Amino acid sequence: MFHYWQKAFSLLALHLAVAGLALAQNTNLSPDLAGMNSETNVNVIVRFKHPPSQGDFERIARLSKGGVLLKRLLSVKGGVFTVPAEALARIATDPRVAYISPDRRVRGKLDLTAAAINASAAWTSDWNGAGIGVAVIDSGVVPVPDLVDANGTFRVVYEQDFTGGGPQDQFGHGTHISGIIASNGVSSTCPNCTRTFQGIAPGANLVDLRVLDRNGESNDSTVIQAIETAVALRARYNIRVINLSLGRPVFESYTQDPLCQAVEAAWQAGIVVVAAAGNDGRDNSFNSNGYGTIGSPGNDPYVITVGAMKTEGTPDRSDDLIASYSSKGPTSVDLFIKPDIVAPGNLVVSLLALGTTLPAEYPSDLVPLSYYMLNAGAGLSTNYFSLSGTSMATPVVSGAVADLLEAEPGLTPDQVKAKLMKTAYKTFPASSTATDPATGDTYTDQYDAFTAGAGYLDLAAALADTSEPTGSAMSPATTWDPVSGNAYFTPSASSVWGSTPDYSLQSVWGTTILSDGSNALWGSQNEPWGVPLSASQSIWGTQSIWGNQSIWGTQSIWGTQSVWGTQSIWGTGSDQAADILTLGEP
Repeated sequence: MFHYWQKAFSLLALHLAVAGLALAQNTNLSPDLAGMNSETNVNVIVRFKHPPSQGDFERIARLSKGGVLLKRLLSVKGGVFTVPAEALARIATDPRVAYISPDRRVRGKLDLTAAAINASAAWTSDWNGAGIGVAVIDSGVVPVPDLVDANGTFRVVYEQDFTGGGPQDQFGHGTHISGIIASNGVSSTCPNCTRTFQGIAPGANLVDLRVLDRNGESNDSTVIQAIETAVALRARYNIRVINLSLGRPVFESYTQDPLCQAVEAAWQAGIVVVAAAGNDGRDNSFNSNGYGTIGSPGNDPYVITVGAMKTEGTPDRSDDLIASYSSKGPTSVDLFIKPDIVAPGNLVVSLLALGTTLPAEYPSDLVPLSYYMLNAGAGLSTNYFSLSGTSMATPVVSGAVADLLEAEPGLTPDQVKAKLMKTAYKTFPASSTATDPATGDTYTDQYDAFTAGAGYLDLAAALADTSEPTGSAMSPATTWDPVSGNAYFTPSASSVWGSTPDYSLQSVWGTTILSDGSNALWGSQNEPWGVPLSASQSIWGTQSIWGNQSIWGTQSIWGTQSVWGTQSIWGTGSDQAADILTLGEP
């Protein structure tokens, strides 16, 4: 999972920023644009209240006194402009303008994996995603042997670079993601091979839309352009799935966030959007034990947001545990229940793109040949690489969606999401702990709806499900009753949740995830954040991270001194990075 690259600020500065920008939150100007130096130029996404005309774009240029239109983003009714910072307030008062936000920076965030989700049930039924197009919006795809079919054809049916940085994958992340989705495992299929690293949908077609550069960085508008391209190419390549193993912090409601609006447009166009939850479940900056750390666009209630599980080195899912770094809900600002589902994401072996940034920076993640071959000696594989994170869990779900859509091509995105959540495996321990070997810090996870969502992906169960859900599969929001101290699910009236007994809250989220089998998440005696729910600095307090301002305030904690630091692909030294990226979680 990848995040914004911004200048780090201290925790005190974040609290002051949150307190000082309450007024800005009530305008159509994003709070992180307030107080900018008037002498600087800034790239912003201007969204209009109606589909913009050429005259609307020209009007913004006039109002800004020298602003320049850089890109049109019609899916979000807007465009990207570079304008003087002093013009922002003036532009925001224009009655045609709905919202202005920065063109924010984003970063990109199988044998055991397949076994854990029962993928073999699809393969034995000859469902392998054949004919389904999966758009991988990431760092690109290298034509490695495991992505070449029996006829010698590279399985990427379309590729387009939005970075201007040259051909194919230069970071190594996109190739790894693509292998989890669609590798045929040919490089691990041999007489002395003991494991085969086959993707979840080895028959799917890949659409390579490159947005992350050699450092794994991009910005909102570039990702939005790629999403728009996937929608435009939907019919030509039967694109039914978009994989987004990337993201950034949440700065405003999903209704204002241009990245969220773009993924919603794709969803409404009939494409299932699968997004990573984030890798910040260990972040206790606000004494929240990692709750409230879901990133954008995973905070959007429509998309399928994926958290990460650990397979514990076995194919049996009964011993699997949540990865303590997996981000938890509820979503900042809107308080939606997220993630929606969890899937294997820790120490996932997938395709290696030689000569790219990740294997060069993390050679210890190269896979020994002895891991999957008998009598292989001490050599390292030139085909496979191991990575951990919700970035890796996301394509597991994308591959499963491709298999399900091959089996039932008439399913809508809402039906796909509802089926996967309803049939997810819901047997978890009450809690689990993990200790960082580098620091000795111990992290405890509760298996509640904010941590495990509706459960652990089970492809076999989803394929066997014969129900026909109707209604929206928008993730429910939560409300807190300060009198009783209870937090409750509050699903949309038009949602599938509760439409039939099959899709009741208890059926989908499970009585072990709900506190008492009702729609209450926790009662007043249950305090998973370690602080009283009624405390002024708690999750629900008016001055808390769930107040008018985002948890991230105007600055991101993903900066140069962030929790992931210089030794991690999530930042620029972190004592957690080695555990999560290099070694995986114990």
